[in-house]
Amino acid sequence: MDIFQSIIIAIVEGLTEFLPVSSTGHMIIAESVLGVNTADPFVNAYTVIIQFGAILSVVWLYWKRFFRLQPVEPGVTGLKAVKQKYDFYWKLLVAFVPAALIGFALKKVGIIDQLLGSVLVVAIMLVLVGVLLLFVDKWFDNKKDKPLTERRSFIIGLYQCIAMIPGTSRSFATIAGGMQQGLTRKTAAEFSFFLAVPTMAAASGYEMLELIKDPVSRTLLTDNWLVLLVGCVVAFIVAVLAIKFFINFLTKRGFKAFGWYRIVVGGVILLMLALGSNLQMVD
Repeated sequence: MDIFQSIIIAIVEGLTEFLPVSSTGHMIIAESVLGVNTADPFVNAYTVIIQFGAILSVVWLYWKRFFRLQPVEPGVTGLKAVKQKYDFYWKLLVAFVPAALIGFALKKVGIIDQLLGSVLVVAIMLVLVGVLLLFVDKWFDNKKDKPLTERRSFIIGLYQCIAMIPGTSRSFATIAGGMQQGLTRKTAAEFSFFLAVPTMAAASGYEMLELIKDPVSRTLLTDNWLVLLVGCVVAFIVAVLAIKFFINFLTKRGFKAFGWYRIVVGGVILLMLALGSNLQMVD
């Protein structure tokens, strides 16, 4: 992977990570079009590690709300007081646990890596989720937010696990889960952004550790540090702009436009595959 390829893939990551269009799916397609050799362990790790740049965009834009402690009610002490004080982070942890456990298990048995190599899976999921997005606003038209309880946080976390299928979109899964649990579009989207921080940090950290543990991979990391740095910076800048756009657009117009976009892109890919185009990942 050269600098040009890394910048294009990072732009795709930054644009799509927080939109309900599937960042993983779009990066798989981008790598296929660019002819990137995905048999290279560094390339697979790169697509996960640059998500760290996207993570920082959330912290940058929402730092006042992200680094916050809840006020403790008068007379409340001990563990209950601690729980009240750190309620925001506790809810994030509860929502993060399902993806952490299920994702680690599937990663160990190789299922996730197998799915990540399939453009066909991406195309099918782009279309299927696109159809769902056409109706999400009608199904969950919440005018006011219900309280975000531990139970609701956990259920949103279960929805996030659906995004382990490439082409689904972590953003779609968690926002739809939040709306199904009684949150408004804007609140569900913002909680999805916050939940992305521990989820993507864990995924990026895991890939980084895997590279560091192996001497050959560690050399790849050292030799390609500039590519990684450029990718993270580009993903951060683009993600900041994408989040600002998405919140405004989503609040005013909802999901339907993203649904049609997914259907068109997925349909074109399926048609190309049916006509014999080689869009599979380069081995």
